[in-house]
Amino acid sequence: MISRHAFFAATALALGPAAPALGSETLDETPRIAVISAFAPEWQALQGMIADRKDHVVNGTTFATGTMEGKPVLLFMSGVSMVNAAMTTQLALERFNVEKIVFSGIAGGVDPERHIGDVIVPEQWGQYLEAVFARETDGKFAVPGFMTAPFPNYGMIFPQDVEIAREGQEPEKRFWFPVDAAMLEVARTVAAEVDLQNCAPENACLSHDPQIHVGGNGVSGQAFVDNAAFREYAFETFDAEVLDMESAAVAHVAYANGVPFIAFRSLSDLAGGGEGGNEMGTFMALASSNSAAVVQAFVKALPGTP
Repeated sequence: MISRHAFFAATALALGPAAPALGSETLDETPRIAVISAFAPEWQALQGMIADRKDHVVNGTTFATGTMEGKPVLLFMSGVSMVNAAMTTQLALERFNVEKIVFSGIAGGVDPERHIGDVIVPEQWGQYLEAVFARETDGKFAVPGFMTAPFPNYGMIFPQDVEIAREGQEPEKRFWFPVDAAMLEVARTVAAEVDLQNCAPENACLSHDPQIHVGGNGVSGQAFVDNAAFREYAFETFDAEVLDMESAAVAHVAYANGVPFIAFRSLSDLAGGGEGGNEMGTFMALASSNSAAVVQAFVKALPGTP
């Protein structure tokens, strides 16, 4: 009786050599600033800011080329989640001439000193749900002896570093992915110049004036967080200002490809730390608009023409 392995090998030979994989066709040669948002409300806040728009659809994702404040840009939605964000960002780098990456979107506030509507621009991002789910023995959780625990755990969850492969370098493990230092300085300058909205389109107004905060830490993971205890853990463990579901994945891709990256995140909710129900449904549009306004001013302030 022929083995399964022999059968498939014989079938492959009978069919001839496999067709080569399609190459990554460059769709636009112009050096551009990629401006990414995760989903429709964030995307809508940005679309009215571009001129000379031309759409390119790749694998179901629309990539819009054009200009913002006279500078060539590439706008697209990453899709919600770490995997979607990594996949679409890498796709953009392969099909377009991306010189810089800017993320604009909403997020959950972690630092109790920050408020809904604020725009946070962290100086580094970590993948805090890259983790070991540890077994419990005698009422205690512990990682296997051949693994490390670089951060305090949250019950069975032990956050880990992530391994990165880069061209011409040995793989490395790291937790934090820094944003581009020069772009962060531009963001500091812009922070003093932009006025943020404090009322949502439905006339739900904040009791405070939102602020822009540049610096500190952001974390990203696969979960939508609406839990006060876990929010407190994220703040105490990572000194996080903000958490979301995409930025650290994009930072990872940017780091691996050597492309400058920065993210602007406006707080639509407090990740479970507020009174009553989650605030995102009420303040999502407000937060999206605030983030987009800061990103527009940031792009205008970037060095280059015009």
